[in-house]
Amino acid sequence: MNHTTDFQSYLEGQDRAALTIRGYLADLKHFAGWFEQTNGEPLSPQVVTPTDIREYRQYLQVTERRKATTINRRLAAISAYLDWAVQTGQIEKNPRGKIKSVRQEEPAAQALDKKQQYALQRAIEKDLQIASLRYPKRKIGRRRDASLVIFLLNTGLRLSELLALQVGDVELSERKGRVLVRRGKGNRERSVPLNTEARQALQAWLAVRPQKDSKFIWTAVEDESESLTPRSVQRILKRLGQEAGIPDLHPHLARHTFAKNLVDSGVGLEKVARLLGHSNLNTTRIYITPNERDLELAVEKLN
Repeated sequence: MNHTTDFQSYLEGQDRAALTIRGYLADLKHFAGWFEQTNGEPLSPQVVTPTDIREYRQYLQVTERRKATTINRRLAAISAYLDWAVQTGQIEKNPRGKIKSVRQEEPAAQALDKKQQYALQRAIEKDLQIASLRYPKRKIGRRRDASLVIFLLNTGLRLSELLALQVGDVELSERKGRVLVRRGKGNRERSVPLNTEARQALQAWLAVRPQKDSKFIWTAVEDESESLTPRSVQRILKRLGQEAGIPDLHPHLARHTFAKNLVDSGVGLEKVARLLGHSNLNTTRIYITPNERDLELAVEKLN
């Protein structure tokens, strides 16, 4: 293939992510290898036919036994390559045409199961106890970390929303509370009620939070005038997650867990969408798609 560099420049001009570009180029290389071996001529846009694309899809499905996600990504790479050829006048139309992608199951949201949530809660409590007994200078920071993780799990806020919260955005009383998310995704404002767990966690942090110049709720203990950075929050979750045996714990997994807990408790999709700040119910439907554990529990009920 002589056009790889030009095709790469085309993808870069479309502001594609670097990872996507690398993946497309690798996928195109795979298609080029199959094409030359199958047809006895090198790949170029002018010689690709709809039959080639259908046969390649069949080859990936039957011979290589690839998953639907891999097949569809490779077909997308070929389509992008042929779109580039159309735009540069090498061919008149994209031969991919109406050749369909492989149907795949709706992906289920990744969320912590009950056992993992229990392990995380225990790791948080243990971390606080150890800090109180052995590392009194770290006690405030560890209290903040514990409250932050519990707060995320019980509000489902996005990381950017969490870090933007200011003291004036919170209403707290003994029996109820809420936070005002002023700039959610799409610059939409919403109010999120706080359950008992979230209220207690927030109150525990505010009770020891250094009272300096910062208007933000979640501050850096070392420099109280500064709000936490996204990287700091990611490190907090990663540390506590590792202690709980959950090495890939990250802010969005906490958000997914909040939503899945709501759905599993029988909360309607419309309410879940409002709490998460989704403008489209289809975005929320991922949480009612059964994951592998849900299906395992379903068949176990036959025993």
